[in-house]
Amino acid sequence: MFEREKRQVLDTALEIKRCGLVSLSGGNVSLRVGEGQYLVTPSGMIYEEMVPDDVCLIDDDCRVIEGERKPSSDASALVYMFQHLPVNAIIHTHQPWATACGFLTDELPDFLVTIMDACKNPVKVAPFTPSSAIGMGELAVEYTDDSLAVILKHHGVVTYGKDLEEALFAAVYLEESAKTFAIAKAMGAEIPALDPELIAKEKAGWETYGQ
Repeated sequence: MFEREKRQVLDTALEIKRCGLVSLSGGNVSLRVGEGQYLVTPSGMIYEEMVPDDVCLIDDDCRVIEGERKPSSDASALVYMFQHLPVNAIIHTHQPWATACGFLTDELPDFLVTIMDACKNPVKVAPFTPSSAIGMGELAVEYTDDSLAVILKHHGVVTYGKDLEEALFAAVYLEESAKTFAIAKAMGAEIPALDPELIAKEKAGWETYGQ
């Protein structure tokens, strides 16, 4: 089942690896495919060594419906997010620039077009909770606050989307924005707050971006 969607999940995992947002088997990619059904990358497998059939199909209780692999150790947190957020795709990364900004600020503001466009709203920093526990999902939901991303302190990032592409854009462009933020701070620059009306116009333009 869901052969095309499994391929999309794997392609997305390979892309976050290519973009430097994870290393080896870090992070995970998941996709809602039906009522109480989710595709999740397997636990501890290097993405380049995976094939689509390694992607697990799980239910709301994290039971494997289809597949021979053990699902991501974050499965309970991912299911919690799917149950409490109006999203269809979730990407979890260990991207270094955004994670580093979690020690610099409690919120990455709408200061750059990339974060305005791809994340929709400022990105908050959630307190640390151990990975592989439902608490990661609970705090991610609590701190998402209408953004398509949240930074997990001492850990990484979670991004969301109506589909995998939207979640991927949020992850990649958040990292680009975080890098700019960190460099500007290191240079001693002040980052001025932008007029909310200008931010709204920028976001509106993103809605018609692309083909």
